[in-house]
Amino acid sequence: MPEFIFSDDSIVVVSKPAGLLSVPGRGEDKQDCLWRRVQQRFPTARIVHRLDQATSGLLILALNADAHRNLSMQFQQRIPTKRYQAIIAGIPEQMSGRVELALRCDWDNRPLQMVDPVDGKAATTDWHCVETFSDRCRVHLHPITGRSHQLRVHMQAMGHPIIGDRFYAPEPLRSASDRLLLHAEQLGLRHPVSGDWLEFEAPCPF
Repeated sequence: MPEFIFSDDSIVVVSKPAGLLSVPGRGEDKQDCLWRRVQQRFPTARIVHRLDQATSGLLILALNADAHRNLSMQFQQRIPTKRYQAIIAGIPEQMSGRVELALRCDWDNRPLQMVDPVDGKAATTDWHCVETFSDRCRVHLHPITGRSHQLRVHMQAMGHPIIGDRFYAPEPLRSASDRLLLHAEQLGLRHPVSGDWLEFEAPCPF
């Protein structure tokens, strides 16, 4: 089950475990998901945003139509702040930076995404290294946009794929961890009713 972080009459905030879909996929074997599990406790819960199946961390769900509308608008306007923690292969030459590479679906290899400066949609990620090891680095990632697989593709494009990434990391980095080392640890946004700024955290499990 997801970990329940916060709830009131309008929202519920949870921490999704790695390996669990955010919403149902195609086929009977892909019906178990975070949204359905949350609905067991909050029957009116509605998905506002998603995390990749392989990514763990914070998600907010709306409990009524007005809250859903408000939160969806906030995400469209890029009001929420998000911080992810990841462990990437190698050590970057700089300790921080910004990746601005447009992304689109790799249609021949769906659901993979790819860098495409011509037909891709603008995508921006800020990053900085917080801890270095002999062959890898712990980073904080701040996605400015919210493209599918954005953080994973941007790190790969930097030459430092995320450890355990079954889609974008080559062997042996792919099997160096039994999960993708990417976690959504911080989420900040405005409460859909009061307008108060809220911040939630879910400690990184790796």
